[in-house]
Amino acid sequence: MSKPKIIELPKIIDKRGNLSFFEHPNYLPFEIARTYWIYDVPGGEKRGSHAFKEQQEFIVALSGSFDVILNDGKQDLKYSLNRSYYGLYVPKMIWRSIENFSTNALALIVSDKAFTENDYIRYFEDFIKLKSEQSV
Repeated sequence: MSKPKIIELPKIIDKRGNLSFFEHPNYLPFEIARTYWIYDVPGGEKRGSHAFKEQQEFIVALSGSFDVILNDGKQDLKYSLNRSYYGLYVPKMIWRSIENFSTNALALIVSDKAFTENDYIRYFEDFIKLKSEQSV
């Protein structure tokens, strides 16, 4: 899978409370190596603003809502996440920012790689340069 995609997760409805899950390979196109979450984001703040050379991610709004802005080197695409049974697959070499967090929003992110600083592309100009080199 090389394009961003919203993936609908199972939703098991129960009067005691609903349950959703994801697992590889049925819902995730990769095995999970790392899990982290973003929370208590002050109003107006933005998270992310980077890309990965090799890492893939899957982002879920466990609580509240936020927008994920993706750029493939040519255009921005905006995904509003606000349901815990939908997640956004983000392939490698896609610039991403997360913004517009609601009060008490909780973003869960899983990836296929352990943290490696060398995999990060921290500057948008560097990202655009790498993307243009790949298309040659």
